[in-house]
Amino acid sequence: MLRLLFAAPFVLIIVVFALSNRQMVQLGLWPTDVSVELPVALAILVPAALGFLLGAVVMWFAAVAQRRRAGRAERRADLLAADLAKLRAAPRAGTALPPA
Repeated sequence: MLRLLFAAPFVLIIVVFALSNRQMVQLGLWPTDVSVELPVALAILVPAALGFLLGAVVMWFAAVAQRRRAGRAERRADLLAADLAKLRAAPRAGTALPPA
């Protein structure tokens, strides 16, 4: 529900932007004579969406590496904690009190 509350204003802004920018614009690929005519809103929103998705993929790969490192560190910490528990449970030599 909270996600919808944050996403709704952005969606509303994008819809209003698209509806208010329906003029056609001609986009051309410079070294060639290839050109396409499409609405201004589409010419702006599609590259923005592709850039967003590309950024999300890059961040996802970075997060995967971080999660992998965190998993290794957690396993190492668990092993060290188990070793520490064994050492604390083992009787120490020379610490026993002499008989009275």
